[in-house]
Amino acid sequence: MVRVEVAARRRSSRNHRSSVKRNAPAQIHPAQKHPEQNHEVPGLRERKKARLRQQIIDTAIRLFRKQGYEKTRVDLEISQPTFFRYFPSKDAVLRDVGKRGFECIAERLKSELSTKANTAERLHRLYHAMALEAETDRPLWKAVVLSGAMDPVRSPEVRGLEGVAISRLREILAQGQERSEITSAFPVVHLAEFMEALYHTVVRQWTVDLTGPHKLTERVDSAVEFFLRGVKP
Repeated sequence: MVRVEVAARRRSSRNHRSSVKRNAPAQIHPAQKHPEQNHEVPGLRERKKARLRQQIIDTAIRLFRKQGYEKTRVDLEISQPTFFRYFPSKDAVLRDVGKRGFECIAERLKSELSTKANTAERLHRLYHAMALEAETDRPLWKAVVLSGAMDPVRSPEVRGLEGVAISRLREILAQGQERSEITSAFPVVHLAEFMEALYHTVVRQWTVDLTGPHKLTERVDSAVEFFLRGVKP
C-alpha cells in the first residue's frame, strides 16, 4: 500500500513538472531579444566604410606624391586585405582621383556658363585654372596621367563624368558661334574634341618633360591662344 502511494506521488510529481514546462514562457536568449542590438546601424556601418576608403585614398595620394607612380607600393602602409577590399589595384585609386578631376572641370565649366564673358576669356580662364591646379601638384597628376585614370578609353568608368564636362564645353563654344566670336564652319562637337585633345596632349607632355623650360600654365595659355586663332570667324 505504501509502495503504491509512493509511486502515485512520483507520477503526480512528474506530471506536475511536465505541465509547468509546457505552460512556462519560452526562454529567450539575451542576444535574441533585440537582434538589432548585435548589428551596427546600416548608416553607421556605411559611414565607417566610407571613412576607411577615404583614408586609403589619402594614404595612396601621399605616397604617389612622395615616391611617384612607378615606385609606390600602397600595401607597405596599408594591409593588403584591407586595401584590396576597396580597390583592385593602385590604378583604381587614381581613377577615383580622375573622377574628381572631371567633376571639378564640369563645375568650372558650369561656372563659366553663368558669366557674360566672351568665348576667349572663358576658355583662357578655364584652362589656365586647370593647368595651375595640376602645376602645383605635379607628382600626383603625373601618376594620374601615366595610369590613364582620366583616359575614357583606358578607364571606362570616367566616361559619364567626361561626357558632362564635354557637353558644357560644347555649350560654351555654341554660344561663341551664336555671338560670331568663333567660326561656324565646323560643328561644335568637332571644336570641343580639338580643344580637349590639345589640352590633354600638352598636359601629358608636361608630366614627363622634367627639363622643359616652360611651366604648364604657359604651355596651356599658348595652346588656348593657338586654338582661338584657328577658330576665328
